[in-house]
Amino acid sequence: MLKTRVITALGLAIGLLAALFLLPAAATAALFALVVGLGAWEWAGLLRVGGGGRRLYALLTLIPCLTLALFGMPAAWLLAIWSLALLFWLLLVPLWFSRRWQLKADVVGFLLGWLLLVPTWAAMVMLQRRSPLLLLAALSLVWVADIAAYFAGRAWGRRKLAPTISPGKTWEGAAGALSAVILYGLILGGATGRLREAGQFATAAAALALATGISILGDLFESMAKRQAGVKDSSALLPGHGGILDRIDSLTSTLPLIALTVACRLK
Repeated sequence: MLKTRVITALGLAIGLLAALFLLPAAATAALFALVVGLGAWEWAGLLRVGGGGRRLYALLTLIPCLTLALFGMPAAWLLAIWSLALLFWLLLVPLWFSRRWQLKADVVGFLLGWLLLVPTWAAMVMLQRRSPLLLLAALSLVWVADIAAYFAGRAWGRRKLAPTISPGKTWEGAAGALSAVILYGLILGGATGRLREAGQFATAAAALALATGISILGDLFESMAKRQAGVKDSSALLPGHGGILDRIDSLTSTLPLIALTVACRLK
């Protein structure tokens, strides 16, 4: 199992780097759309939709992505969907956890899948077109959070973060993720000359803390969906790693925030 996980991880890493730095922009956008389509197929499965319905939902999820691409990724549309996604993660998801609402194969459940995946696709496309390194830095932020949370949780984890949703996650793991992300962001900002004054460091630390918190919400929301569906992984598409949603759960919450921040700074 470990060998399979390592081989799959290496393959994904090489494929991602090749896509970011070697493929034309249109091909990269199409590849991201394929990832989103597979994620939609998995989401429909978590809603307990049958095989034909899952494939149909995956195809329908590509329609808003295609529409955005055909209209040239209008800035106003992007800001709207990223703002909507941010409101969802900051306001509705905590309420969802507290009320323990059930996900169902209804209009709300299907629209939620779009809200998770379409803003993520748009964020990946926009960040990659700005700079492949920018998208890689954004992805790395989430990976740093995940890795730090795992090791800090294993070493010092005592207090459960959300025992009814994901029993393995702890407050100590979350603190480790927060510390690592802030350190990563400050080092990166300092190395690129983006952070030169004390006030800039404080603002960046606050933004990084928000990104870390939202990444944890993305992880927990997918864990809740799997728990309600009674499955361990979103699918078995990635040998040793589960499914697409298992790998991009934190990205669905974090990338729209980062893309919105970048877009607002460039206005």
